[in-house]
Amino acid sequence: MNYNKSIRLFAEAQKYIPGGVNSPVRAFKSVGGNPIFIKSANGAYLFSEDGNSYIDYINSWGPMILGHNNQKVKQAIINQLENGTSFGTPTELETEIAKLIIENVPNIDKIRFVSSGTEACMSAIRLARGYTQKDKIIKFEGCYHGHADSFLIKAGSGALTFGSPDSLGVTQDNAKNTLVATYNNLDEVKELFKHNPIAAVIIEPVVGNMGCVPPKEGFLQGLRDLCDKNQAVLIFDEVMTGFRLAFGGAQELYGVNADLVTYGKIIGGGMPVGAFGGKEEIMNCLSPLGGVYQAGTLSGNPISLSAGLAILKELLHNKNIYKTINETTRYLDTEISNILTKKGIPFTTNRVGSMFSIFFTKTEVTNFKTASLGNNNVFKKFFHHMLQSGVYLPPSSYESWFISLAIKDIELEKTYLKAFGFNKY
Repeated sequence: MNYNKSIRLFAEAQKYIPGGVNSPVRAFKSVGGNPIFIKSANGAYLFSEDGNSYIDYINSWGPMILGHNNQKVKQAIINQLENGTSFGTPTELETEIAKLIIENVPNIDKIRFVSSGTEACMSAIRLARGYTQKDKIIKFEGCYHGHADSFLIKAGSGALTFGSPDSLGVTQDNAKNTLVATYNNLDEVKELFKHNPIAAVIIEPVVGNMGCVPPKEGFLQGLRDLCDKNQAVLIFDEVMTGFRLAFGGAQELYGVNADLVTYGKIIGGGMPVGAFGGKEEIMNCLSPLGGVYQAGTLSGNPISLSAGLAILKELLHNKNIYKTINETTRYLDTEISNILTKKGIPFTTNRVGSMFSIFFTKTEVTNFKTASLGNNNVFKKFFHHMLQSGVYLPPSSYESWFISLAIKDIELEKTYLKAFGFNKY
């Protein structure tokens, strides 16, 4: 494939944008090479500025569950454009989508819209602290909740060791209130509760930011029980999993209710959006009812919510969508696994619903440490082989694939047949 225009565009972008990108993973640092500049997308495909087409297994990192350029979502946006793009006032649309979510998602009494997943998680933490009147939170190594200071904390050397900033600009004073545990390790969480007053536990119930990593049986319920026992708020970060794993997200799939849930991605149909919701007694602590302040000029933007409402209605009224994309993902997993097995390449796969990852290690991947055992050199070779073959994968071994309804048998066949040409050497 020819990448000359993307190379030129990246060189130009680096003159004006830090690193040439507006989100770090887009720079291809994890896999090497030059990022591909996309011009358009439709259905299951991305089309680059170089004139190349790619079967897309990122789908804008999750929101394009129906595929790109879905006509119902597109028409909803066009219809709203006729009425205006932003008002800074209440709209009936905000209430309509809030009502739809509350009536169909477990344990959501009230919801507030924001403009990003980062903003949703940041606001949920502030709300939990205000509600409990406690400062410390527990997060899990390898889980990503956006780039707010409270979340950019790496684990200490042991379960009771304070974490430290994982980014320049994050202060140690901020880091001291974020405790970091190992995902799927309930004993570590128990120890942290034993020695600290905890305001909240925040977790990706199914991780998508160290590859797809599911919770072990009983882990989420164990967190629920610990939070109940210690009067802490359990926060599910469902920015990725919300409305993807089921309409009610991981709460519905695993039968465990959180106190607060954060959303993004699908809830905006691909437009910038976020939301957080949960129990009424907690949500009523928000200004203007309570003392926890949170605001946003473009919160509840009508363009974003019109796209989100269209996609949520489609998912709600056609539950076969979940069955179809889950089966597509299972088939993809099976076929690629068969190919890698025949080639004698060490690997393991994780799959939950329409989220999927390949790790080039034989070790079962259950947390960040085991995810880090994957052979990144093999992943780089696999990524570039598939890219050259017209298959666009996440440009990092620590990111989940997201399968869309637009991926049909022909795309699956093209994908796994291309994998036959892959050689780890």
